[in-house]
Amino acid sequence: MYLEKLSLTDFRSYAQVDLSFEPGVTVLVGYNGIGKTNLMEAIGYLATLSSHRVSSDAPLLRFGTERALIRAKLVRGEQSTVLELEINGSRANRGRINRSNPVRARDILGICQTVLFAPEDLALVKGDPSNRRRFLDELLVSLMPRHSATRTDYDRVLKQRNALLKSGRTGKFTAGHEATLDVWDQHMAKAGAELLHARLELVERIRPHLREAYAQLTDGSKEADAIYRSTLQDMMDDDGASPGFAAEPAAVERVEDLRELSVEDLTERYVQAFAASRRKELERGVSLVGPHRDDVELILGEAPAKGYASHGETWSMCLSLRLASYYVMLDDARTGGSAPILILDDVFAELDVQRRRKLAAIVSGAEQVLVTAAVDADIPEELAGRRVKVVPGGIDESESR
Repeated sequence: MYLEKLSLTDFRSYAQVDLSFEPGVTVLVGYNGIGKTNLMEAIGYLATLSSHRVSSDAPLLRFGTERALIRAKLVRGEQSTVLELEINGSRANRGRINRSNPVRARDILGICQTVLFAPEDLALVKGDPSNRRRFLDELLVSLMPRHSATRTDYDRVLKQRNALLKSGRTGKFTAGHEATLDVWDQHMAKAGAELLHARLELVERIRPHLREAYAQLTDGSKEADAIYRSTLQDMMDDDGASPGFAAEPAAVERVEDLRELSVEDLTERYVQAFAASRRKELERGVSLVGPHRDDVELILGEAPAKGYASHGETWSMCLSLRLASYYVMLDDARTGGSAPILILDDVFAELDVQRRRKLAAIVSGAEQVLVTAAVDADIPEELAGRRVKVVPGGIDESESR
């Protein structure tokens, strides 16, 4: 799959901009702060309904406007699809597929697939667990769009359950609240079990590709791995202790045990865990067990990547995670999915020469690669392709080639 046309209206710094793309490599060159990343952000938003830079939609609207519009024409084999996404400041976002009647924004998920590399990816290793959970869930939804509803349902139930737990801290918790909490426990257990089951399966798909990608980017002296850490498993441990890194082999075995459980089994385990933690949850006013508190521990050699990896190793791990997601999508494409568009947003300026060349060699064979850079010198020779000059407010066709 590749992006043939992109049009933005009132998105970020652009009142209106229209671009045409081709298969293969396209490099967008322009000074920092001129709007290159805004273009890549729009493509990524079309794929995931979220930005890799901000957590809300408001900054995506050009200042003083009430809505932004992203239009894209995507080509897959002999078939083309036109997507439109309307981002609204005061009401729900809407989408269109081939100029049909408006649909919910999430109904367009899975049509445009991207893997986006960006300097913000350092948070995948250095940041808090929410960054790694988001990485998993975005990939999960790209592969199986139905899980967008799974995550939405879980977030809705979590919000309601937390509101009820907070009432316990204010002394307003009654016998009637207790019965209501039992009901929310059942809803959250079911939604949480579906999300956990899907995440565990996805991590197992990622792990071999993560090891392969890290070996491709480095000298192979260390092996990369990813271990899913579930709060449910902590509650299931007989001694009640949270697994530490020193117990990593045992932790791997425990995660495999969780994977052997069905969604129904996981649901029952969550119900039991909620009952066991109820007193602490009422004291603190928050849900202490569930996918919203899980983590993915990234391992490099025999130590956690977070806190132990060098700067270069951290970058290699981040790039390897993105490459692993790309390889997982390629696996999916072989069974009827679409190969993703690769987006490298100002990444090469952050890498040393060796990593630049290795990354370029790996991605150069993709159906479409979109790259941004401040200067041509940042782009390795392996990514020879079309050059597009980005200027304030749009594209300078006279300097593009």
